[in-house]
Amino acid sequence: MKYLETFSKFLNNFLMILGAIAVLGLMVLATGNVVLRMLHIPFRGTYEIVSFLGACVIAFALGNTQATKSNIVVDILSEKFPPALANMLDRVVHFVIMVFFAVVAWQVYVYAMKLVESHEVSETLKVIYYPFVFCVALGFAVLALTGLVDFLKAMLREGDRV
Repeated sequence: MKYLETFSKFLNNFLMILGAIAVLGLMVLATGNVVLRMLHIPFRGTYEIVSFLGACVIAFALGNTQATKSNIVVDILSEKFPPALANMLDRVVHFVIMVFFAVVAWQVYVYAMKLVESHEVSETLKVIYYPFVFCVALGFAVLALTGLVDFLKAMLREGDRV
């Protein structure tokens, strides 16, 4: 369990670094495009690249957000539950998160493979964009792994809240 948790944490931190680099690139591109628009020579395809990088940034942040519990939680009702029931609900929620996002990662991967086979490219820049779709699949897969770690931690607890 400890090794799985360490591996999950490593992947989440690595993806956060990649996401930070993507945000930096996104900011440089958008800022450069605004400046060059004033000179009437904007970058071609900025919208496409910003969209691709934005998708990667969001996908790469998913696992870390779940691991650090930085997402919004509304527990007005569940905080009134007895600890045993609350722990069981946490187990169910983590299991559903793990399964749902594993299926999402798999289906995004399947879609990316279809893009590889079809040789589809972006409209303006004619860039192959399946690598970005694979990045999104990776982000969802790491989120599913984080859900697995949370589920296993909840299973090892006796009546405590996660």
